[in-house]
Amino acid sequence: MIGSFCTVLNGTLLATALPSIMKSFSISTATAEWLSTAFLLVNGVMIPISAWLINTFGSRKMYLLAMTTFFIGTTLAAIAPNFGLLLTGRIIQGLGVGITMPLLQTIMLTIFPPEKRGAAMGTVGIVVGLAPAIGPTLSGWIVDNWQWRDLFRMIAPIAALVIILAFFFVKDVLPTKKEKIDLASIITSTVGFGSLLYGFSEAGNKGWTNPTILTFIAIGIVFIALFSYRQLHMDEPFLDLSVFEHFEFSLAALLSGISNLAMVGIEMVLPLYIQNLRGESASHSGLMLLPGALMIGILSPISGRLFDKYGARMMAITGMTLLTVGSIPFMFLTDQSSYLMIVIFYAIRMTGVTFVMMNVTTSGMNALPLDKISHGTAVNNTFRQVLSSIGTAILVSVLSTVTKDQMPGKHLLHTMPLDYKTKAIDATLAGFHASFGISIVFAFIALLLCFFLKKNTPVRKEEVRK
Repeated sequence: MIGSFCTVLNGTLLATALPSIMKSFSISTATAEWLSTAFLLVNGVMIPISAWLINTFGSRKMYLLAMTTFFIGTTLAAIAPNFGLLLTGRIIQGLGVGITMPLLQTIMLTIFPPEKRGAAMGTVGIVVGLAPAIGPTLSGWIVDNWQWRDLFRMIAPIAALVIILAFFFVKDVLPTKKEKIDLASIITSTVGFGSLLYGFSEAGNKGWTNPTILTFIAIGIVFIALFSYRQLHMDEPFLDLSVFEHFEFSLAALLSGISNLAMVGIEMVLPLYIQNLRGESASHSGLMLLPGALMIGILSPISGRLFDKYGARMMAITGMTLLTVGSIPFMFLTDQSSYLMIVIFYAIRMTGVTFVMMNVTTSGMNALPLDKISHGTAVNNTFRQVLSSIGTAILVSVLSTVTKDQMPGKHLLHTMPLDYKTKAIDATLAGFHASFGISIVFAFIALLLCFFLKKNTPVRKEEVRK
């Protein structure tokens, strides 16, 4: 968990550090954003491959390899003399992260019996939820007080210590079997998920009608369709998509994806409001989101134990209700809204996410046979990442489009500058209101889906431990 926390944290660690990096290397915003985009792409491409790697090489070898890869990437990023090597470091980091996250979940679901999985996965929720949520806060504070290289310098020693300890204490706990490597599956998976994730991650910036974006999304859909067709017709699939035959798993994957989408999407949009419209610094913006992040850390283990007692249905309905209700006030933000109100309702939203995300994931995994857990974990993580990219792109593009459409004409800037400023603020607020409104729609749809969850997920006979 310590190693995985370090790796997952890097997904959002550069959220507020990009301006400093742009200044260091004299690069544009579009170039600097590749540090996040490339990390996301490599991470997303590796997750579908993780099931085959774990099943073939075992948990110990893969964990040591993943953490060593991550350490090399982090060290390279910390000392990078130019942007090219910094980007290379981020790509190498992404390779490691794409393995550690599915591996952690697979191990937890395997070594704990079904009746204790809720508590175990609740603890995993600290990694899945708290690490990305705390990234912007930590990043803003470090960049404002030190320099962006310290973001990598503080993680490298922890990763090195984890590798040393893992060498002595981590054991093989997952069964391995010789599975042939299927080159066609790797190519179609890599091109498909890579293109789709790139298309959606850039759609928020370039617009949905941009020919490049449409081309990448189309290529992604075609290659994912080819990948899926091949998996469903192989005797030993590279990634077993038959897990979707289990209704409880499919529903859980969808709910997990939407709850993650609601969390990540608002994490992207809310700092824009705080910094761009209200004029607060990166560190102040991060601190306002910190109580919500801490709610994930505090409540994840408790939420897991409540799942073991009450089941996924009650937890998911409670969580999605909190997420929906906690999102409504953000539709009515003004340029004078109380910061305390923002902090409180953001924390309520994150409490809701905590009650949903890992609990429905555990519920879905409990519906699978034990030998399908590594494939289920890979499928669930891939699905969640793709949905998050799509959701974030939708929220950012809605924000941009509505703001642009309602922005006053430039002639007003010269004739009535004060009137122009007021109308420009109103246009920006309209963009934020529309974006938050879309997130409420996502949350409400997920709330309705929660009622289709079974009250208690049955435990399969082959999983009952002696």
